[in-house]
Amino acid sequence: MITDVEDFFAKGCGRCARFATADCSTRFWLEGLLTLRRILREAGLTETAKWGHPCYMHADRNVAIFGAFRGDFRLTFMNAALLKDPEGVLEKQGPNTRHPDCLRFTDNAAPKAMEPLIRAYLAEAMAYAEAGILPPKEPAELELPSELVEVLDADPELAEAFHALTPGRQKSYVILLSDAKTSATRLARIERSRDKILAGKGAQER
Repeated sequence: MITDVEDFFAKGCGRCARFATADCSTRFWLEGLLTLRRILREAGLTETAKWGHPCYMHADRNVAIFGAFRGDFRLTFMNAALLKDPEGVLEKQGPNTRHPDCLRFTDNAAPKAMEPLIRAYLAEAMAYAEAGILPPKEPAELELPSELVEVLDADPELAEAFHALTPGRQKSYVILLSDAKTSATRLARIERSRDKILAGKGAQER
């Protein structure tokens, strides 16, 4: 992944094989990405590179990040649960996203057309950062796949290790298992994940 933000605009994020090629998604959406960059910098945010993408900070807190995909490019707000979103334009990035948190663009001209709205949302997010306000923690409502419940019931050591994981790491295994189409596949994934769970790691950690 890139660590210099200029590389994102010149080559891409570095997270896939299309990095630094004409097929990189940043090539398709460069005009729109540069417009977002201008808007965020003019708003007074500090530009950094995090997770391979331009990330914008205020009051020592991440406020927004953007990236390019095959079919669109997105501006994502951190702590989006705080945003009032009076225009109802924020979207969830996926089925596992708890709150609408991004503006999704499919036209390079769209950020310019939405500039006043983007600036208003940024100002709201920056005010929360300055005040040190965070969204209230919500109780996790994690529904475990039946195969995982059965395995944990039969394996006290694994059950203790699983319940000692952070909510985010527990959720990573639920997502991993939910993607499987058959019970046999879910059971096989649980078995393959056993050592990671005992080591206190999430499904995507090495």
